[in-house]
Amino acid sequence: MKKIRFGVIGTNNITDWVIAGGREDSRFELVAVCSRTQERADEFAAKHGIPYTFTSLEQMAESDLIDAVYIATPNYMHAKQSIACMNRGKHVLCEKPFASNAREAKEMIEVARKNNVTLMEAMISTLNPNFAIVKDQLKNLGTIRRYFASYCQYSSRYDKFKEGTILNAFKPELSNGAVMDIGIYTIYPMVALFGRPTKIDAQGIVLHTGVDGQGAVNFSYEGMNATVLYSKIANSALPTEIEGEEGNLLLDKIHITKDVKFIPRKATSQGKEQSYSGAAIGLPLEHSEYYYEIAEFINLVEQGKKESLVNTLDNSLATMEIIDEIRRQLGVHYPADNL
Repeated sequence: MKKIRFGVIGTNNITDWVIAGGREDSRFELVAVCSRTQERADEFAAKHGIPYTFTSLEQMAESDLIDAVYIATPNYMHAKQSIACMNRGKHVLCEKPFASNAREAKEMIEVARKNNVTLMEAMISTLNPNFAIVKDQLKNLGTIRRYFASYCQYSSRYDKFKEGTILNAFKPELSNGAVMDIGIYTIYPMVALFGRPTKIDAQGIVLHTGVDGQGAVNFSYEGMNATVLYSKIANSALPTEIEGEEGNLLLDKIHITKDVKFIPRKATSQGKEQSYSGAAIGLPLEHSEYYYEIAEFINLVEQGKKESLVNTLDNSLATMEIIDEIRRQLGVHYPADNL
């Protein structure tokens, strides 16, 4: 079995999780790490048993040691680093959000196609096996009338923010904020299921650093509405729901769906409503949530395919276009927007 040799760029917690998920696939081989300092690269390499270290992205991208890279650096670096690697013939799995804005996303897609390499956004929620079940079950809902998704998670970094210490999560120069960090988990699945909306109406709270702390966005589709809620400054236990004229799908969490329930519409018997309890149709996850994105990406590279049929490049671009419009309406501007 041919292994795909990976280099990772970025040494944060999510890189740890992706490595653990990748190692559940026997085709995944981690051979290199790139970090800003040799000390940090050595520390991360020792932690994960990585044989080669780099402090220069260009040197790693030019190396014959690797076939593909996983990029998990701050958001504002995603496009530049992806492009540098693809221009050197490397396949790229780029952590969400794909880029700082749609302009950068378009450039990434153009470079991928020019260099004939695989490019995919590392969006875990849509590669979860339960998302495939949701997509398949849409046909049982009749005419779909609403998509609702919520992901609100109070950030521990917000406590520091209120004390006057501004950490990366709330810095516009890093292209950060609530919609980029967790709001995207509510938007990307919507795009993957229903495409681009015809209208966007966003409201939210912008913090004094210029990034959004939370948002509520309404979307219009032909014959259907969609609403998403997201926050880094408050919690919510609300599930996700897709409402149809013949029934509803209820998802426990939009970012990592472990439970899916189909609830048929209430039937009428002799003028009285009978309530159906619904049926659990979700699958237990046999692997960590990060395994599925690595497996999808490796499948693409092995088969010579340049993009996923699920996490398509068009879905990534459409999501960035939507986020750009949300930020425009909220007044959130990044330095990367000026380039």
